[in-house]
Amino acid sequence: MWNRLRESCAGVFRSLRLEPDSRKEGGTHNLFEAAAVYVSARATDDQDRIDEASGWVSPEALSFGVSELACRAVLTLAREREESPQAVARALLGLPTT
Repeated sequence: MWNRLRESCAGVFRSLRLEPDSRKEGGTHNLFEAAAVYVSARATDDQDRIDEASGWVSPEALSFGVSELACRAVLTLAREREESPQAVARALLGLPTT
């Protein structure tokens, strides 16, 4: 049982590991750094930066980082607007409030 749990955890950590950036000499990027660059590049439609940030970490790690960034952004906007996170998220997506 413990062996199976250890193998499962190791798989998760492997998927989130940082991969060296072939364009940057000997460096690695944090998954949150990759997510920040990726999202800001998407916002400005900068395909070169999107491709660059996509290569810094695994797709799973990038997805996790983007999700975490979205959560933090919605929570911050909700606090600033004094609204619920659900209302802010729906407004950002252009959905009607419920």
